[in-house]
Amino acid sequence: LNRIVCRDQQHNDRVVSVTTAPLLDRNGAFSGAVLVVRDETRLELLERDLKERQQFHGLIGRSRAMQQIYALIENLADVPSTVLITGESGTGKELVADAIHYRGNRSHGPLVKVNCAALSENLLESELFGHVKGAFTGADKDKIGRFQRADGGTIFLDEIADISPRIQIRLLRVIQEMEFERVGDSTPVRVDVRVITASNQPLLEKVRSSEFREDLYYRLKVMELALPPLRDRKEDIPVLTDHFLQKFSGRFRKNIIAVTDDVRNIFMGYNWPGNVRELEHAIEHAFILCQNNLIGVEHLPREILKNPCGDTVVVEPDREGSREAILRALEKTAWNKAKAARLLGMSRRTLYRKIQEFKISSPE
Repeated sequence: LNRIVCRDQQHNDRVVSVTTAPLLDRNGAFSGAVLVVRDETRLELLERDLKERQQFHGLIGRSRAMQQIYALIENLADVPSTVLITGESGTGKELVADAIHYRGNRSHGPLVKVNCAALSENLLESELFGHVKGAFTGADKDKIGRFQRADGGTIFLDEIADISPRIQIRLLRVIQEMEFERVGDSTPVRVDVRVITASNQPLLEKVRSSEFREDLYYRLKVMELALPPLRDRKEDIPVLTDHFLQKFSGRFRKNIIAVTDDVRNIFMGYNWPGNVRELEHAIEHAFILCQNNLIGVEHLPREILKNPCGDTVVVEPDREGSREAILRALEKTAWNKAKAARLLGMSRRTLYRKIQEFKISSPE
């Protein structure tokens, strides 16, 4: 289940949810698929007014901090100002850039992304501004740069703190004048590009140490959007966990419905130095190892099983026949006991016995 934003014929934003399911014939062979699209615009508006949105353009979270991020993205979407996205690695800076672009009036134009730390100075200059044939050894033909490709849209410059002083000067001119020259050429090229940058390093400290131009810093930081680390919004961990369970269930074609209470407790107690990306990778790791319907402690990466002091967390793994597992399976199958028994890998008779043993009653 995913919510996406699209526009109707009157160019108004509509929020829709999309679900898909395979169609199987009587022999279990794939024979097609069903796609269901629901208009959830009114629900989205209600959640926004109540400040209870759990997702927004790929960003997941219902915490107060994330509600503020969602509102700020909406305010920034249609203005041309430069935006500096800051935050630790793995907090979702690229997703924020996507949301700003696709939520705004430039969504019809291109979104061009550049990882500035991945390229040397000369290669980055050529990538950003392009070059003409013969500009340097190996330049056997003209090349259009990323700024020119982003004309009419948005360019996202990630790891902006790592660019050299020479690139900083050229970037400052582009932002000020929306004009540049390709490498080896003196003819100015004019563009209409919105600039969004991101950094996981403190840029102001680089300014104070003379590693980053102060004038460029303030040009980039017209608006700063600071993403909180996952350890500061732990109330979002259950929502993120459920999201990744859904995501990897489709990718791995496994019907894993939940994590055990012990796993949730470990998740809530862990500091997540790698932030949301680390949580995603931990759940993907668990999907590879898990062969039943519940992710247990034994399926987690080793580093997750250590508390901040480095001591191993010893937790008794949950069992498929636990009360929690049975409740989750019944809820997942709308209290259809036959389906719940299949999910749990037990007979219907065993399930009935467990229901009586744990005194589980239907909510009806």
